[in-house]
Amino acid sequence: MKEFAANAQDTSRPIRIGIAGLGTVGAALIRILEEDGAAIAKKLGRPLIVSAVSARSRSRDRGIDISNIDWYDDPVALAKSEDIDLFVELIGGEDGPAYAAITAALERGCPVVTANKALLARHGVALAHMAEKHEAQLGFEAAVAGGIPVIKTLREGLGSAAITRVYGIMNGTCNYILTRMGNEGIDFESCLKDAQELGYAEADPTFDIEGFDTAHKLAILTTLCFETEIAADQVFVEGISRITQADIKVAADLGYKIKLLGMARQTPDGIEQRVHPTLVPAKSSIAGVDGVLNAIALETNHVQELLLAGPGAGGQATAASVLSDILDIARGTRVPPLGVPSAELAKCERAPMRVHEGGYYIRLNAKDVPGALAAIATRMGESNISLESVIQRPDLHATEPGVEPESSRTVVLITHETIESAVRDALARIDKDGFIVGQPQLIRIEEF
Repeated sequence: MKEFAANAQDTSRPIRIGIAGLGTVGAALIRILEEDGAAIAKKLGRPLIVSAVSARSRSRDRGIDISNIDWYDDPVALAKSEDIDLFVELIGGEDGPAYAAITAALERGCPVVTANKALLARHGVALAHMAEKHEAQLGFEAAVAGGIPVIKTLREGLGSAAITRVYGIMNGTCNYILTRMGNEGIDFESCLKDAQELGYAEADPTFDIEGFDTAHKLAILTTLCFETEIAADQVFVEGISRITQADIKVAADLGYKIKLLGMARQTPDGIEQRVHPTLVPAKSSIAGVDGVLNAIALETNHVQELLLAGPGAGGQATAASVLSDILDIARGTRVPPLGVPSAELAKCERAPMRVHEGGYYIRLNAKDVPGALAAIATRMGESNISLESVIQRPDLHATEPGVEPESSRTVVLITHETIESAVRDALARIDKDGFIVGQPQLIRIEEF
């Protein structure tokens, strides 16, 4: 921190920024700094300049002029350079050059800003400790929910309020797919293909659609909310790839929308962290967040619900969050990276999902034989599960791969509030009875 502290006191000099990674976000950040440079200098009392960059290809056309900016082939060498006052990591990846470069910068006391959620989910506590040890700031607003200032809100904006629950839509790809499935009646595969063509989804979309991206973001939020160590491996994760039009339509008929939510709360059994498709009331605020937008809801002992919504991805929005961290550091704002000193973070004790309480949507393909429905209802009763409704609609037949449609009929069960272990037990018994084909669809219901 010594180099930056000395330069920070000399307001006649610009703050020199080194950027590693010149993809969509890196290019957008340089563009913003160029276009808004005068306004930024006026607010800070001194300019911000990009003095050095590092990326895989020097010749690639990024729509920006970097001819007058120092080039480094090695991002670690850039991070170690005495010619920069602040290091921005936009490479990505939980290890490799991104981790090595951030470590190199922090060890010399250089402030770091990153948008790397995967790296923070894995190494966040160690990096926070390193930043504190070397008196260097570590900013990561852009790592969670793009342009939404949720990290700053949690670290600085809530005063003494204690958070009781955090939940939200944290992946624009999934939200785009589910929104189009609901609004246009399009199947999952078609929506995914469109998302890839529009650049909302990667060629390999697994990280997004199976919930892992949301899980990393949730793990970071959990730490900031509940002062526990980051525990991304303790997040229960289910994706959206098994959501069908049958699920979308029945949910709509019942007054719900389906959203992929990340949720965390503190329970007597530990911290519950979960990511999965969820039926939410169509009139709830979270249900109205559609398309590629993200939203984070914070429930506190002082405020029932604070909802932060906005663009969750994209170069411009993410770059704006990176710049927000840069400006805070330039102004001298100092807060522990994870809200409290890393040594004060408690170990994250995992609450088992099987004790989660709530209502459930269960879609089964029951064999078209006498007694099947009665047997299913009996098993539910044996597990002390009260059914709110049983729905059969031939127009919503949802088959599993390899299952002949004529041999089964789709049945949807809506339960009253129960515990997950009871639902799992009942489904295991139903499967053993041999009255269903394929894998049941289980979607949790949240009454926000």
